[in-house]
Amino acid sequence: MTDVAGNAATWFVDRHPGEGRGDKVAFREAGGGRSLSYQGLAEGSGQVAAALRRAGVRPEERAAMLVTDTIEFPQIFFGALKCGVVPVPLNTLLAAPVYDAILRDCRATVLFVSEALFDTISSVLKGHPTLRVIIVNSDRAPEGCTSFDAFLRNAGTLETQPASDDEVAFWLYSSGSTGQPKGVPHVHSAMKATADTYGAHILGLREDDVVFSAAKLFFAYGLGNAMTFPLAAGATTVLFAGRPTPADMLAVMTAEQPTVFCGVPTLYAAMVAGMDKAGTPATLLRRAISAGEALPEDVGMRWEAHTGVAILDGVGSTEMLHIFLSNRAGDNVYGTSGVAVPGYDMRLVDETGTEVGDDEIGELLVRGASAAAGYWNQRKKSRTTFEGEWTRTGDKYERRKDGRYVYCGRTDDMFKVSGIWVSPFEVEQALVSHPAVLEAAVVAAPGEDGLDKPKAFVVLQDAADSGIAEHLKEHVKDRIGKWKYPRWISIVDELPKTATGKIQRFRLRGAGQ
Repeated sequence: MTDVAGNAATWFVDRHPGEGRGDKVAFREAGGGRSLSYQGLAEGSGQVAAALRRAGVRPEERAAMLVTDTIEFPQIFFGALKCGVVPVPLNTLLAAPVYDAILRDCRATVLFVSEALFDTISSVLKGHPTLRVIIVNSDRAPEGCTSFDAFLRNAGTLETQPASDDEVAFWLYSSGSTGQPKGVPHVHSAMKATADTYGAHILGLREDDVVFSAAKLFFAYGLGNAMTFPLAAGATTVLFAGRPTPADMLAVMTAEQPTVFCGVPTLYAAMVAGMDKAGTPATLLRRAISAGEALPEDVGMRWEAHTGVAILDGVGSTEMLHIFLSNRAGDNVYGTSGVAVPGYDMRLVDETGTEVGDDEIGELLVRGASAAAGYWNQRKKSRTTFEGEWTRTGDKYERRKDGRYVYCGRTDDMFKVSGIWVSPFEVEQALVSHPAVLEAAVVAAPGEDGLDKPKAFVVLQDAADSGIAEHLKEHVKDRIGKWKYPRWISIVDELPKTATGKIQRFRLRGAGQ
């Protein structure tokens, strides 16, 4: 059935003024920047919808969004939804050739781009085969483009258009932790599904909450944290347009006093290291969550010791739109990913598709209402990932007898030593438990006998003596067993990561020993 209620913008945007929240701040920019009320969001998104319609952008055409976390983002996103245009938020940290590939893949006819990002993408815009309209969020738009204000001027307001729950609403592109990003279309009902499951049962936002997500709006985790869940609850979101450095995140928490913080493990580790040296800021924090990669136990315990607030670690994916497996308040066990979020079902299977028992390692499959139906223009990959109601996550897990799930690694990252599975994450956790280590990544590397052994890449907290590698090997042996220790350890300045903080282990494989 197609009606206005089926359009996600109706629930997340249009209902709020009528429920008395018109004057309440929905979004505010950190550092004393601009703010956007719920009434302003409803009106602004209606203007974007009208301007898109006036520009001849048709329903189901794609509107690419290379937009930083500012108040324009939610207006553009929901404005597109209101008129049936499909917004496609893009990672703001990519290179021009990747943007060119994505724009051609999604066949965007319109592009919204923040002024600070225009130079990065400008080289691929001239003569682009599908782009008809380019809107730059600046006072004076470059030649051939339109400024955001001019695009909206005198456009009027368009009422939210009818849509089906099952109609494609927006696309996201996967973060590319294992290669090139893949287009993932999501339907209107998927946003509400994540709000009714993880948002309601795990995050538990209240109308008086102030949410700050270091994870950006352009990918699934950040979109849920900073837009879906706060809007569902009528709460307020703090937006930060810059790159989320540990120092900036601590400064924003001090200045803006959020009650809920959403981060990723690598950022938490660096923030903890900063608090170890400079002290803990005074905050109103009542909840902290993590996803992107599994949270090391040591990082969670140190954060909680500083702040008094537990980090609720969870697992989600672009394909499922948000977190489906999580710890929760009052039932938090570091070193595990918790249990299934209400509304989702889990299976662990071996290489033949047979379900494995407790304390056995298998690939995690998930079922839930927020799942995408497939990848855009990648039929073979879709057929191997989406199996009817079930979605393969590509993660290896072990389910304990108490029902909690323990992360072992990506399916492509797992390897066997002496015929026994080795979890790279287990070795990494042992390494980061050493006070000298900030971050670590472990991959398989062939020894002289041609058989795989663990190899570690380590980022140190500070400079260390020349014997640190051998010392770390002994530390791992003592923590998790003699056969799992890394045979080689490379000290590096940083690890390759996606913009979401996931370590790109495929870029470390084959590196010299």
